[in-house]
Amino acid sequence: MEMQMEFVRKLPIPQELKRQFPVSEAIRRIKEKRDGEIQDILEGRDDRLLLIIGPCSADREDAVLEYMERLARVREQVSERLFIIPRVYTNKPRTRGVGYKGMLHQPDPEKEEDMLQGIIAIREMHTRIVAETGFTCAEEMLYPSNHRYLSDLLSYVAVGARSVENQEHRIVASGIGVPAGMKNPTGGDLSVMMNAVSASQSPQKFIYRGWEVKTRGNPLTHCILRGYVDRFGRSHPNYHYEDLRDVLDLYRADPSLRNPAVVVDTNHSNSGKRYMEQIRISSDVMHSRRVDGEIRQLVKGLMIESYLEDGAQKIGEGVYGKSITDPCLGWEKTEKLIMDLAEQA
Repeated sequence: MEMQMEFVRKLPIPQELKRQFPVSEAIRRIKEKRDGEIQDILEGRDDRLLLIIGPCSADREDAVLEYMERLARVREQVSERLFIIPRVYTNKPRTRGVGYKGMLHQPDPEKEEDMLQGIIAIREMHTRIVAETGFTCAEEMLYPSNHRYLSDLLSYVAVGARSVENQEHRIVASGIGVPAGMKNPTGGDLSVMMNAVSASQSPQKFIYRGWEVKTRGNPLTHCILRGYVDRFGRSHPNYHYEDLRDVLDLYRADPSLRNPAVVVDTNHSNSGKRYMEQIRISSDVMHSRRVDGEIRQLVKGLMIESYLEDGAQKIGEGVYGKSITDPCLGWEKTEKLIMDLAEQA
């Protein structure tokens, strides 16, 4: 039987898209400087806290740009204690594989999927953010083969809970040249996360976009704790002091791992998707850092879902700056939280 796929059209390869939509020398310099600062934080030469913050999904360019402009103004007040990496997630995993999959698929959430317009839209949006705010951003690497469409613009990549056990995600992360955060899987098995970190930190040889490639390994790969779901579908957190000590013990059990580091995702199963809980969870993690010097060294950052308006809405409701995926903290609460975190850092 023949493959049941209809080949719609051939898309441009990343190199072609980068030539068509190039980045300026100024953007290259911004990315190089920020990449170096993030590396210093993860390698322990800079004691600032990483704050990976922004919408659950970057659904429309105008609202995302406004959010980033507000974030840039706050950055000036907290830059001595916090290093902000905005979340600009343009591909979204779906538990059942259906529904809105992000701007990559649907540049307009209310229209049909259009992958060509999607890859152009996400590249142009990321380019505008760097040029207009000086931020280089974080993305989820949902599709490893698509990473190179944005590789000259991103400063951070997360591998999601559903992807972290996948061989391709692990080995591609070994060669991306920026930090890769490996989330614990949805079932919570920390050994899966640690194995992903080990695989990504190791040199690899594999097929990528039709090429045989090899990597030296990514020493900035680290853990993201996002809570987990039990077999009854109930959410359980894993951000508490005892959980952080457990991860520290796992790092110590494998001396081949470099740059032990944890980022705590304050939403998802850690909050049970109750977005207001992110404020309390952030404070709890900061307390753990204050009372234990080893935990302070281990916990390098927080991940927070935040947008212009509180909560979430259904596609088509049309509330500007309100998430159409997971519920997020609105701007007023976000700004106050960032200022509080800077005081606690």
